[in-house]
Amino acid sequence: MADVPNDGDTNLGVVENETNNSGEDEDCESFHDGQLSYIGRDVESIPQKLIVDYSKATIRLDLSFNQIKSLRGLEEFCNLEELVLDNNCINDQTLFPSLQQLHTLTLNKNQITDLDMLLQTIKLQFPKLTYLSLLGNSACPNQLSSHEKDDEDYLRYRYKVIYNFPQLKFLDSTPVTSHDLQEAKRVGPFMTVVRGSEKDIPVQDEVPSSPSSYTPLPDSSRQSDDHLGTFGKSKYVYYGKHSEGNRFIRNTDL
Repeated sequence: MADVPNDGDTNLGVVENETNNSGEDEDCESFHDGQLSYIGRDVESIPQKLIVDYSKATIRLDLSFNQIKSLRGLEEFCNLEELVLDNNCINDQTLFPSLQQLHTLTLNKNQITDLDMLLQTIKLQFPKLTYLSLLGNSACPNQLSSHEKDDEDYLRYRYKVIYNFPQLKFLDSTPVTSHDLQEAKRVGPFMTVVRGSEKDIPVQDEVPSSPSSYTPLPDSSRQSDDHLGTFGKSKYVYYGKHSEGNRFIRNTDL
């Protein structure tokens, strides 16, 4: 007689597989020796599970290839020294918490456009920063962000960043040299763009509906119908070698 499968055993096997698959989806983070990675999960913020389980023990956090817009909860990673946020949706509205121990920040290929705002923020929030990378953002003008940008555009950006962060050792994966520091000190103060507010724009007067009565002539000048000029055909033809045109101008016309 052939063995008949036990329905109970079969059901147990299916449940076990579903549990394993579910466990793999949930436990997709990788943590080892203070390094936490949570890559390519399309999350828009830091999962609460990561904050609760690993925030106090994490030194290096890699959240690359997600859809992160909010960094809420990042302030709980009080011992964080390195933060990798490449290929996310970080923009000018994203708030950065204070991380006093952070020395490495990479924001490659995000949506940052306002360099001045970013520099002011990270200078305040990350006082120990020595490594910064912004490649692939509009705020970093090079060929990764726009084909219209050239080396001169990037150098102006580079000197501006180094002027604001003279302690940087690396910028965009390139070491900061003594020449960079000298040029940044020389031209950095002139790289800040001053933007005026709408209140500073003068309000123009409305264009008058009727033509202006302004005239450059003095008030004592003659009216248009008060003149001594005449019009007519002259029967005189001059054939001489010297001009005598002035002989037809009267003294009263001068």
